[in-house]
Amino acid sequence: MMDWTDRHCRYFHRLLSSRALLYTEMVTSPALVRGGALHLLRFSPEEQPVALQLGGSDPAELAEAACLGAEAGYAEINLNVGCPSDRVQSGTFGAVLMRDPKLVAECCAAMIKASPIEVTVKCRIGVDDQEPSDVLPEFIARVAGAGVSRFSIHARKAWLQGLSPKENRDIPPLDYDLVHQMKGLFPALHLSLNGGVTTLDEAVAALERGMDGVMIGRAAYHQPGDILMDADRVIFGEAALDRTREDVVRAMLPYIEQHIDGGGKLGQVTRHMLGLFAGQPGARHWKRHLSENAHKSDAGAHTVLDAIDKMHAARPVL
Repeated sequence: MMDWTDRHCRYFHRLLSSRALLYTEMVTSPALVRGGALHLLRFSPEEQPVALQLGGSDPAELAEAACLGAEAGYAEINLNVGCPSDRVQSGTFGAVLMRDPKLVAECCAAMIKASPIEVTVKCRIGVDDQEPSDVLPEFIARVAGAGVSRFSIHARKAWLQGLSPKENRDIPPLDYDLVHQMKGLFPALHLSLNGGVTTLDEAVAALERGMDGVMIGRAAYHQPGDILMDADRVIFGEAALDRTREDVVRAMLPYIEQHIDGGGKLGQVTRHMLGLFAGQPGARHWKRHLSENAHKSDAGAHTVLDAIDKMHAARPVL
């Protein structure tokens, strides 16, 4: 979720669900340890629970980065072994590490030893010409042996040569059965299914089939009103938050004003809110008004309220 789940996105998503675990964008251990980019760790307490997603392949460096994440107050440290982007491969981390479970285990062992909070792993079922049914059980067993008890498994291979990061999210076929088989092989581990889940009904089906969790990325981002607003009730069996989508927009206004007062731009926040009314009458006008006006120098909370008005004006009168 690089360039997607920044702190503005997470603050917004937390207003939709009080229970869903949110993840940061992937932050590299070199950026934190060697680059001193501690601003990448900033988040609002209101966002909790939040997992810090790290990328790296040096055990000592990852251990230090995990400590920094723990000190910053994150609820979990997650090592990304699933991202297929070129810049991640060039740094020898992300999905390319599926080829080296021994190194991943060493990284996780060092992080666990150094960090007072839980260390988890997000992975693929394999990369390139690997046979997932062979490599995935070995990968999980070795990394679990290092002390990791929670895995989120993207049920697709990553093709590091020949497919772009975007194509890697859609073209490799999903193999949910293999991920479910891992739950049978490793019943004591907490395993979450990731990849291609677009509705809460699909998430419930995976949970009923035996998975411990479900990670939803793109659908939760592009249709947050459909996924996150009902997650507390459907997934966690709790009462849904007593607010409408418009209530959420108005609850964002103080945050938006504070961000702008601090020198920020409206579009940095509202770009994450464009899909809130997806599928609702007038949603196109909400999205268009913000897309066309949020970048303007005088854009502010009033621009967001104007977008609501545009949406209402476009709705049919019954």
